[in-house]
Amino acid sequence: MPRHFLTGGELTSDELDALLRRAEQLKRERLASRALSGRKVALIFQKPSTRTRVSFEVGVVELGGHPVVLREGEMQLSRGESAPDTARVLSRFVDAIAIRTGPQAIVDELAEHSSVPVINMLTDEHHPCQALADLLTLRERFGTLEGLRLVYLGDGNNVAHSLMVLGAIAGVEVVVAAPAELAPDENVARMARELASNGATVELTTDALAAATGAHALYTDVWVSMGDSDSDERRRLLQPYRLDERLMEAAREDAIALHCLPAHPGEEITETVLYGARSAVFDQAENRLHAQKALLEFLITE
Repeated sequence: MPRHFLTGGELTSDELDALLRRAEQLKRERLASRALSGRKVALIFQKPSTRTRVSFEVGVVELGGHPVVLREGEMQLSRGESAPDTARVLSRFVDAIAIRTGPQAIVDELAEHSSVPVINMLTDEHHPCQALADLLTLRERFGTLEGLRLVYLGDGNNVAHSLMVLGAIAGVEVVVAAPAELAPDENVARMARELASNGATVELTTDALAAATGAHALYTDVWVSMGDSDSDERRRLLQPYRLDERLMEAAREDAIALHCLPAHPGEEITETVLYGARSAVFDQAENRLHAQKALLEFLITE
C-alpha cells in the first residue's frame, strides 16, 4: 500500500525527524539527489497558488522528475468526474498525486482509491506541507524542536491545525491563541494531543499576551483566508491577535516571527515585525522547497 501525507499525522516522530534531517541535507546540497529520475508527479491546483506551486514544481524537477501541472478547469474533476475515478486513472500514469483543494474529503477520497502516494498540498482543514517547512525553520534557528514554545495567533484555521498535529509529533509545545468564535477544531486538537510525543503539549487559549510570553516563535496568518467570508465582526475579533511589537516583546529575546504568506502588513502583522531583524518569514517560505523534496523522496522511493 502507498504511503500518503494527508494531515501529517501519518508520520511517526522518528520518521518526521529523519525527514527534517534529510531536508537540511537537501538545503545544503540542493542538487545532490536525483531520487525521482524518470518519475512523474501530478500537481493538481484547484486553488490559486504561489509558494506551493513553485516549490513543488521546482522540487520535482530538482529531484530529476517531471511535474504534470493540472489547474482548475483543465480536468474532468471540475466537470463532475469523481475523485475515486480521478485517482484510479492518474495512478496509471504518474508516481504520485499532490492536490491543493478545498474540502479535505477530496484528498481523502483520492488517497483511498489511489495506488500511488497522495500529498495534501492544502485543504480547508489542513496544510501539512506548510507545517513541515515551519518545523524545518525552527530547527535551523534553535537547533532542536523538543521543548520549543510555538505560539500561533489568530484564526484557528488549516495552518493552526497542521502546526498542532506536526508540532505535537515533533515534541513542540504548541499554543493556539484565537478568539473563541474562531477557535481550532476540537477534534483536530484531540488528534494532536493523542499524537504528542517527547513532552509535546497542545494548548488552546483566547489570551494572546499570556500565550506569547516566553515563546520561541510567534506565528500568524491572514485574517481572511481563501473561502472565508470577510466582515467587520471577523476583523474586530482578530484585532487583539495582531502580531506586533508588543507581543514580540513578551516573547523570548531570541524569538522569531513566522507567517506562511501572503501577508497583509498592518492587518494580522505589523510591517516592522514582518520585515524586521527577528523575522524568519522568507527563510520559512524557502524551506517549503527543501521540506517537500524530502517528503517526495520519502513517499515515492521508500
